[in-house]
Amino acid sequence: MDPSGLDRLDQRIAGCRACPRLVEWREEVARTKRAAFADWTYWGRPVPGFGPPDARLLIIGLAPAAHGGNRTGRMFTGDRSGDVLYRALYDVGLASRPTSVHAGDGLELYGVRVTSPVHCAPPANRPTPEERDACRPWLVRELNLLRPTVRAALVLGAFGWQAALPAFAEAGWTVPRPRPAFAHGAHVTLDAPDGPGLHLFGCFHVSQRNTFTGRLTPEMLREVLRTAAGAAGLPPPK
Repeated sequence: MDPSGLDRLDQRIAGCRACPRLVEWREEVARTKRAAFADWTYWGRPVPGFGPPDARLLIIGLAPAAHGGNRTGRMFTGDRSGDVLYRALYDVGLASRPTSVHAGDGLELYGVRVTSPVHCAPPANRPTPEERDACRPWLVRELNLLRPTVRAALVLGAFGWQAALPAFAEAGWTVPRPRPAFAHGAHVTLDAPDGPGLHLFGCFHVSQRNTFTGRLTPEMLREVLRTAAGAAGLPPPK
């Protein structure tokens, strides 16, 4: 565990300008804003991970939302997807409160850190393969810093799954060949030659499309969170 290392990483991520299309988009959104948030000063930068430095469970999403994390500066904060995720984390005893409104709202995560393979809000929520690959070193570094404590990872959606597998391999875990396919409830154990293995779980993304259509229900999300938390060795909720 290296709290100062994660703090430095977060600061470096927040200053990244590697992808011109993403820089232009995130800053344009921050200037023009959405009418409902006209009085906000948008973050408008890459959004670093959120959660304690000794997390045992890592949740990996896709990328910040234009008017969510790109506005608030915290992962899954201020949008409908975050409403669903943090409500479920609270319900299973992994968060201090059921809502995530802004970075100073007092929300704490218990043994859980939330991150993404792409740290800038992309147009139409679709990073390019080149942008995904350019951002991968940040995730690899985050995994290396979390490695002393992290024992499970829950990946939200197929994009995150495909982006995370190479990062896990670069960080020293052994990814099976052929690479495991994404599915809701998928569970793969990644071995490590020089330390503990890692339980990898898949979950449908907490997008409005999935939650509004019922493809991902609150109970489905709570169930996979409980399973992942148990595999990570987190204590059951009181």
